[in-house]
Amino acid sequence: MNDGLQFAFPDIARQLRRLFDDRAKLLGVTRPQWRVLMTLSRFEGCNQGTLADFLEVEPITLCRMVDRLEEGGLVERRSDPQDRRAWQLYLLPKARPILAELYQIGSEMFADAMHGISETEQQTLLDMLDRVRANLARQDSERVING
Repeated sequence: MNDGLQFAFPDIARQLRRLFDDRAKLLGVTRPQWRVLMTLSRFEGCNQGTLADFLEVEPITLCRMVDRLEEGGLVERRSDPQDRRAWQLYLLPKARPILAELYQIGSEMFADAMHGISETEQQTLLDMLDRVRANLARQDSERVING
């Protein structure tokens, strides 16, 4: 394995996180909050436990993030008609333009990152990364099965 490749993944991820954080900060939203908003936009009405599972965070961590988003007028909790102990989560109208701007930030960052890389090369890279992801998923499921 090329020694540089094993460091490239975390370096690229770190750079993307830092750049995104700097740009999103101008909107008053952190990257973890953006993840909550984006995931919630796909699964609106889910309960906090389900959303925590989607995000792979502890329920208490998600609860604190939702508290801040609720205080900011971006999210609301509604009681779950099926389970009075649970809360369903919904985006408020104020969140939608922020999500659109965050999506635009992400798109621009991706375009900048892919500068000088042809569409064919991008597709090849995506195909290879999909194989890496599948290899890791296989290893992870084997780890779970084998304990």
